Amino acid sequence: MRCRWAGRVGATGCVALLLAAPAWVKSHAQGAPASSALSIPTVQRMEPQDLNRLLHTREAEKPLVLQVGSRMMYDQAHIPGAEYAGPGSSPEGLKLLHDRVARLNRSTLIVIYCGCCPWTRCPNIGPAYHELRRMGFTNVKALYLENNFGADWANRGFPVAHGE
Repeated sequence: MRCRWAGRVGATGCVALLLAAPAWVKSHAQGAPASSALSIPTVQRMEPQDLNRLLHTREAEKPLVLQVGSRMMYDQAHIPGAEYAGPGSSPEGLKLLHDRVARLNRSTLIVIYCGCCPWTRCPNIGPAYHELRRMGFTNVKALYLENNFGADWANRGFPVAHGE
């Protein structure tokens, strides 16, 4: 494979540019506003099938699952055992989240999710994730719902609870 910039920066410079590219992409992705789901590192995301499997495994440590979207969405349908923790996009919601987890061990496995809209436009998941990290929680995962809760959880046949 020939580097198209080899003439200007030389072969060594071209290799250096290619090696630096992943770091540049990572630094710019991490530079996404905290209000953005895109600011959550990929390794901190959990796929729906992985959470469903974890919730149904007897030997595994059960995570604290918190819904950080609207109350109306939670009441309509939520993951069984999940608790409503307030919308991550509002100061009131972040206070509810903070109050719920304040006394927990900082290594507690916490899975947060919203599912109000496509991941890239969710106003709740990013602020909630970063609040938990700011509080010192080291084992926080964000449930990756690419489209929304209905399409990526309920319509895939994963269990759903209704009401409070």
